[in-house]
Amino acid sequence: MDHAIKDIEKIEFEQPGLLKRVLKTAVINPFANYMPSGMLKALLRHGNSELAAANWKDPGGWRSMVISYEGNPEKFADRLLVNGGTVPMALRNRRRLGAHLLAELIDSSKSNPVHALCLGAGPGRIIIDAMSKAKSDCHATLVDLNSDAFEYGKKIASEANLADKVRFIQADVRDIDSLLEDPPDVVKMIGICEYLTDDQIVEIVTATAKVMPAGAAIVFNSISKAHGTDRFFRRVFGLNMNHRSPAQLQALIGQAGFGDFNATAEPLGVYHVVVGRKTDA
Repeated sequence: MDHAIKDIEKIEFEQPGLLKRVLKTAVINPFANYMPSGMLKALLRHGNSELAAANWKDPGGWRSMVISYEGNPEKFADRLLVNGGTVPMALRNRRRLGAHLLAELIDSSKSNPVHALCLGAGPGRIIIDAMSKAKSDCHATLVDLNSDAFEYGKKIASEANLADKVRFIQADVRDIDSLLEDPPDVVKMIGICEYLTDDQIVEIVTATAKVMPAGAAIVFNSISKAHGTDRFFRRVFGLNMNHRSPAQLQALIGQAGFGDFNATAEPLGVYHVVVGRKTDA
């Protein structure tokens, strides 16, 4: 299969300049990682940081993701975190790359309409971006254990004129075989593997593989410690992410009958977005 990604050079990725990279490595990251966590938390509370509050309530949850994705917070503390931090910048790159790849998969599918299934979907920002970019007709089923993000998701779907194309379901994704009206052509699980154990990943993709036809695509991401602030996220935000290489994730997901993997890095090297295919077996 040809894995060439079309028009990737047209994606408007974010990249820091040389001076900013040097400052982050020599000054900002050591300060964030080793300054007493209590002092950092106090500074963020004093600055009314919405990003910090969202992570303290639900580490890595959809609210903090939206703040990072939008990139235009009101509070000064959040502007520093969102516009100066490597992870928020890499998240926005992942959003652009993921939407581009998903739109390409939708347009290359032989189904009409294409059915996209999103696991741990939150509000569905990336799939809504992808459906807006795609030329082919597509409808999406978005599944999440928590329904808190669904109202926001329905709002952005309506703004994109896709309200009748998305269906939100509160459920355990491992019960997916009883939830779908038709098999998925594309499965998206971007943004969830870093919060799952190896066993949870294998269990989820095994259940998902049962409802996927041979050749259907699965899209997921890896995360590396290239962002340089894992200690900050663990101590200050309570955010414990599982860092895996693309090869490690491919080995896990391959256990459920997937192969033909292709990984593409966003420019900062924090995230790889990986596309795999359900095998015939």
